Amino acid sequence: MTPGNDKKARRPNGTGSIYQRGLTWWVKYSCNGKIYRQSSESGTKWKAERLLKAKLGELATQTFVEPKFDKTLVSELAEDMLRDYQVNGKRSIADAKIRWTKHLEPVFGHMRAANVATDQVNKYIEQRQTEGAANATINRELAALKRMFSLGMQCTKVVRRPHFPHLKENNTRKGFLEDAQFDALRAECSKVGLWLRAMLEVGGTFAWRKSELENLRVNQVDLIAGTVRLEPGETKNDEGRTAIMPSTVRLLLEPCIVGKKPEDLVFTREDGSRIQDFRKTWNTACSAAKVPGLLFHDLRRTGVRNMIRAGIPERVAMTISGHKTRSILDRYNIVSTQDLKVAARRMEEAAIVATQEVAAQKQKTEADGHSLGTIAPLRALAVIRTLPC
Repeated sequence: MTPGNDKKARRPNGTGSIYQRGLTWWVKYSCNGKIYRQSSESGTKWKAERLLKAKLGELATQTFVEPKFDKTLVSELAEDMLRDYQVNGKRSIADAKIRWTKHLEPVFGHMRAANVATDQVNKYIEQRQTEGAANATINRELAALKRMFSLGMQCTKVVRRPHFPHLKENNTRKGFLEDAQFDALRAECSKVGLWLRAMLEVGGTFAWRKSELENLRVNQVDLIAGTVRLEPGETKNDEGRTAIMPSTVRLLLEPCIVGKKPEDLVFTREDGSRIQDFRKTWNTACSAAKVPGLLFHDLRRTGVRNMIRAGIPERVAMTISGHKTRSILDRYNIVSTQDLKVAARRMEEAAIVATQEVAAQKQKTEADGHSLGTIAPLRALAVIRTLPC
């Protein structure tokens, strides 16, 4: 049954066997007619017994993984994940590489995937929190690790995926611009150049992302039809979008594309060079406009809020901005102090009208000799509902 001078301990049929080869104990078992021999990597017999018991348990629960995959390292799963990102052309591959090499690999890279349990994941969370990482950042890192195990299970390189906790994210940004602040920022961006002034207007009008504007081409702007479009595959959700240009956007985009070829970028510096990192310029303009710390991405909140305030239906606003779900749109549709003041003024006006209606109704009922009853409150409610928004 075993070559040479192997010493074997007999067991009942169908329960595998253990035997010694040199000083190391080995186990033998079969699956679907195929014989497997696996080293316990120990000279202790009870460790071989424990390994055999574990393998028989996997066979019984149909979670068996071949021994060659039982030694799969997390680093191998990471390679498979990055290859999957590359093959499928995912734009987040650069971020995935950074998360793996800078944070995940030092902790998990040397570990066998089979040995990664929720306990190790929780220790990693504690470590990253101690380092000052935000919960949202840790969640993205764990999502990458979870993806590795999911792909590994598809390829039968691992049999299980540990539980990955999802941390509460309370660092959602709430920045947006009031009308007066937007006007001040317009003035400061105009001092920098047409490109920044135009990007500000388009971003704040359509709630488009910075990357979508940076890659916008001349052939995507149609001055005759008055439209500007994002091509499928160039947006975060890979879906194309088209928007009608209001006059302010059109007046700014037209000089941005004059004299350029169809494949040229719309937004370029005065010398025609590509706009890449303009954070320093943006921060300087924001500080001068007295809105320090504002991100260009915050224009998405401003754009969504302005569209909703203008009476644009939510479905149309989502089509323009590219939001896929109502919950995400609600996060961006921020209510400002000015909105609350307007609401308070309208409620006050409604209360005055309602009081006047009640007084008039009371006079009428007294004159007619009838009881006021519930007519006045109902009438007041009807008046409130008819007030303009």
